[in-house]
Amino acid sequence: MAAVAAPVARSAHRSRLLSAYVWLLATLAVVFAGTHLGQVREAATTKPAFWLMTALALLAASRAFVTSGTRGTAVVICPTLCFTFAILLCWGLGPAIVVQLAAIVVVALRLRHTFGQAALVAGQYALSFAATYAILVLGDPEPFADSGPVATLRDAASVVAAILAWLAVYCGLVVVAARLRWGAAGWRRATGSLGFLALYKAALLMLSPVVAVTAHVNAAFVVLTFVPLYAVERMARLSADRDQATRLDPVTGLANRAGLQARFEDLAATHPRMALLLLDLDRFKHVNDTLGHEVGDRLLVAVGERLGRVVPDADVLARLGGDEFAVITTKLEDLSAACALASRVASTLAEPIRLDDTQVDITASVGIAVYPQDGPDFATLMRHADVAMYDAKQRGDTTAFYRPDADPNSPHRLGLLTDLRQALQVRERAELNLHYQPQVALDTGQVTGVEALLRWQHPTRGAVSPQELLHAAEPTGVMQMITARVIDDVTAQVARWRTAGLTLRASLNISARDLQSLDVVAQLSARLAEHDIPASQIQLEITESALMADPARALSTINQLSALGVPVALDDFGTGYSSLQNLRKLPFAEIKIDQSFVAGMAHNSDDAAIVRSTVELARALGLRTVAEGVETEYTWRMLADIGCSAAQGWFCARPMPATEVPAWLAQHAARLRLPARTQDERTTSSHR
Repeated sequence: MAAVAAPVARSAHRSRLLSAYVWLLATLAVVFAGTHLGQVREAATTKPAFWLMTALALLAASRAFVTSGTRGTAVVICPTLCFTFAILLCWGLGPAIVVQLAAIVVVALRLRHTFGQAALVAGQYALSFAATYAILVLGDPEPFADSGPVATLRDAASVVAAILAWLAVYCGLVVVAARLRWGAAGWRRATGSLGFLALYKAALLMLSPVVAVTAHVNAAFVVLTFVPLYAVERMARLSADRDQATRLDPVTGLANRAGLQARFEDLAATHPRMALLLLDLDRFKHVNDTLGHEVGDRLLVAVGERLGRVVPDADVLARLGGDEFAVITTKLEDLSAACALASRVASTLAEPIRLDDTQVDITASVGIAVYPQDGPDFATLMRHADVAMYDAKQRGDTTAFYRPDADPNSPHRLGLLTDLRQALQVRERAELNLHYQPQVALDTGQVTGVEALLRWQHPTRGAVSPQELLHAAEPTGVMQMITARVIDDVTAQVARWRTAGLTLRASLNISARDLQSLDVVAQLSARLAEHDIPASQIQLEITESALMADPARALSTINQLSALGVPVALDDFGTGYSSLQNLRKLPFAEIKIDQSFVAGMAHNSDDAAIVRSTVELARALGLRTVAEGVETEYTWRMLADIGCSAAQGWFCARPMPATEVPAWLAQHAARLRLPARTQDERTTSSHR
């Protein structure tokens, strides 16, 4: 809360300073106008051209519009300055300020500006005119009174100096206001549009001496200046339209990525906390492929309209391309407000959308990243919201907040991935090794297998947990490098055990990437031949989530492994999304019951019922069952009573280096009064 309170306090302080600044400028504007009322009376009563230029100035003000500067900041396009500066050159400071104030009122009414905005602009113009008038008084107070070459050069120099003074003072006042309003970011925001603004103002100011001279020669010709001004206005409008097109999505009419970024930068300067919601429509590609891109575009429009209704208070709503939408909201009392908004978005989109006679069912996954704690800038916040969105998809949730530990591209994880790749490539470093944990038959007590667990002892970080290792490697090609390393090490170890007189069967876990490639089949076949190991002594484990990533390719790979003679086990059963049909059509030899169910058997009747049903199902299908995470004798006995095939866990044995396995087997055989070499050892290898 302290981190949020400090920016709020600074924002309130800047707001008070800005208010004082506005009142100061407005007061000076009134003072300058009041002290030169004599000039106003003289011009109004004796100069018909004054009224003509006043009318033209107000007419120009009535056509004012807003465009964007180079960084998306709002810029008012209004050619009134051309006439008011000409009035200053012809009749003095008072008339120029009075007419400019009247024009500012017209613009404020047209564009619905607040009193504070109008007062700020009035003060900026008044001080700029005052600086200009001071230059003229010092140089040539009546630039059009004399004639001749010398007078002409003097007049021109005086007017140019006055124009430069106006631009310098005006730009300085704009920067000060920006700094007071947005703090340290004010300079960057001001300069984002200052170049465009200065160029536009300079063009109007350079045209104003022509208007002034025309007014002295023949006031009727002043009207003709509207032609070039109209051309300038049209070019500005076309530029504004092109700029708007670059910031809008052509399909939905919502902001696009550029528009979202510009709005984010505006809000970040005035709001200490915001939430970015990034959402992705599920199965949108299926709609495009089935119903066509025209229907897909109509669906996107409908989604945009629905989002507009469900988040009416959002500061900006955008479509980023494809089926991705984004919402920025500053309505954040706490994180639960962002979560509630994301839940409303997801539940609203879950309702079917009817397009003509077709009902389309869609869902969405929403990732949430909070500014500034999840990212100090737009690019970082977008990337973290994207990470959160895919985290929600992988976990099967509709919404998720950004979590650094779920970010595959965090600096910590990238560094870990680099070190892991080097450890895999340089075996001499001996950082990676396999430990083996026995699996024991529940009916006889004989060892039926050992599971090989990958361990990483980092040279500076110490032991890296299996979960952290997998999170770093799974989204990348390093996962396949791990699989290749484990295949090499396990098959070589099984061969060494065979040479020592121990007939051991090993199995290893392969990832979704391995299932989508036939490299694992070719490599395993080569290693079996190299070490002269029967295929039945190597068993592979796959998880349900890996199986469902691409079922067709997974089926092809599993069938080829089965044809090779390698048995396949289904790991972590019950935690994924596969159907029972997979147990019927895929050549599995074993089901491993996840430890989350096994650990809860002793005190949770639902977990016990799930384990019992799984064992009965496997028995009916002729499959072995292995319960993972057995840590108590009570759990062991419950598993034995329901007919589970084997158990694995600390109650049986802890993981151990390969060199310790023969001694442990001998001790275990002695306890059973069985010869160590007569046991049918089955080794299960996984790399977590």
